[in-house]
Amino acid sequence: MFTLPLPVHDAETSSGGKDLGHLPDWDLSDLYRGADAPELARDLDWLETECANFAADYEGKLANLNADGLLDCIHRDEAISRVAGRIMSFAGLRYYQHTTDSARAKFLSDCQEKITRFTTPLVFFSLELNRLDENALKAMYDENAGLARYAPVLRRIRAMKPYQLSDEMEKFLHDLGVVGDAWERLFDETIAGLTFIVEGEEMGIEATLTLLTDHDRAKREAAARELARVLGENLRTFARVHNTTTKEKEVLDRWRGMPTAQTGRHLSNDVEPEVVEALRAAVVGVYPRLSHRYYELKRKWLGLDRMQVWDRNAPLPLDEPRTIPWDEARATVTAAYAGFDPRMADLAEPFFEKGWIDAGVKPGKAPGAFAHPTVTDAHPYVMLNYLGKPRDVMTLAHELGHGVHQRLAAEQGELLASTPLTLAETASVFGEMLTFRRMLDGAQTDAERKVLLAGKVEDMINTLVRQIAFYDFECKLHAARREGELTPDDIGALWMSVQAESLGPAFDFMDGYETFWAYIPHFVHSPFYVYAYAFGDGLVNALYAVYEEDPDGFEDRYFEMLRAGGSKHHKDLLAPFGLDASDPAFWNKGLSMIESMIDELEAMEG
Repeated sequence: MFTLPLPVHDAETSSGGKDLGHLPDWDLSDLYRGADAPELARDLDWLETECANFAADYEGKLANLNADGLLDCIHRDEAISRVAGRIMSFAGLRYYQHTTDSARAKFLSDCQEKITRFTTPLVFFSLELNRLDENALKAMYDENAGLARYAPVLRRIRAMKPYQLSDEMEKFLHDLGVVGDAWERLFDETIAGLTFIVEGEEMGIEATLTLLTDHDRAKREAAARELARVLGENLRTFARVHNTTTKEKEVLDRWRGMPTAQTGRHLSNDVEPEVVEALRAAVVGVYPRLSHRYYELKRKWLGLDRMQVWDRNAPLPLDEPRTIPWDEARATVTAAYAGFDPRMADLAEPFFEKGWIDAGVKPGKAPGAFAHPTVTDAHPYVMLNYLGKPRDVMTLAHELGHGVHQRLAAEQGELLASTPLTLAETASVFGEMLTFRRMLDGAQTDAERKVLLAGKVEDMINTLVRQIAFYDFECKLHAARREGELTPDDIGALWMSVQAESLGPAFDFMDGYETFWAYIPHFVHSPFYVYAYAFGDGLVNALYAVYEEDPDGFEDRYFEMLRAGGSKHHKDLLAPFGLDASDPAFWNKGLSMIESMIDELEAMEG
């Protein structure tokens, strides 16, 4: 089933400002000129006919195909994916521009329902692929190089074989998927429709979360308490959404015989459970040396006896409040990209020039940020909520990294371009690192260097420590839901159980902070997504260390890795750099980079 692009960032780390200059809007006409475009109606008609023809031509016959026949079959499936993906990308992106617009919501829902209905007859395809004899399949790969190219796709499909249900049941579940999507939309529309009042000013959730990075501590506290108040008033809805989606997952997992709630995510990420557990263990093991140590430093810088939750992302006292206009943000990021390799800046330029970025904060717009690849015969689109502070520049660098990656991987074609989430964060985090290093090299004073280092450490803690804490919360949430319905207080207790452990003894937690799980979209849209951020950050730290140690030829190897898309396993992608994510030392290499930055910050205290 084809689903929406996901707003992927923890919006609590965004920032605010005014006088930003002209902020670009999306031009979606590269997909379709409008909801009533004749091309869209044509594609829907083609999709309905082709899905029916595909089922008629191949259902019950895959085992009888030779290598050429199976390759033709895969090419037809790829064409269906491309057309369906274009339609859903258009509908989804329009919706995220204005999630409270009922006409856009209806259009999205209608497209989703039609495509689900059209593609239900295709469920047989993956089921029959999984019944093919492995030796026969390998013989066909040897015979036909074109078919062998799709071996990684078939390998990932066939990894689901142990958890496959009957053909009839799989079709039923495919058809029922739109019902589960309705809970995700309820979450999105509820979040987008929330109104907060801080110091007499009415605002949405994005602007309210932004105030948590304000220089004025009273304003940060007011924003945090208003978040708690409004989330608390809507907590029954959020608890119902979480109870329902986690129960739905439990039922599906139980029927499929999945051994854990996380198994499905590991399979879709093409990563071994022991690799994820090694990552988690490494990060949790260094909580005292990273987050606990850093926040104790920050407590002293802020002159506080105790840190409160609204101080976590507070700017340092010596950080001068500054609004960064859009053009300056663009120049900073593109210069950093070009400094690494001019090809990166060239790949990023059309995002700014051709309406591939939607940057402004607008009523009803989805919070957070994402880069959506759409389809390989179009191009990616980036969504931001740009408010003009350094973290927003980093978010631009992050999402453009995704966009560059998606453009390069598109060369692989529809089925092979998609990168597992764990590797999808590589180029985005690397783009951030390049931008940070350029800004750090340009620092004129020790104070400026200290602000930049502290900001980067905080971003890494938010990505590694916070996201692993999120992952632990989800593990606890899904385990508890298997025992029965959870009250809002139950969920809040699980949330609080991971917060003190991850943030450390410098913090006190206000009443109401136990509701802050409610606004994180990943928990609803994509369970266990969050560890991909930590995976990506740890991977890039290790990768950047290799770049610093031996830059010769690194750029070409890096571009080859991005071009591979989903055609290679993480072991094969990292081998040219002498890295192996299954080696516990790999994660320590990345974590030691953060530790060295905290060492430098401590040394500055002299």
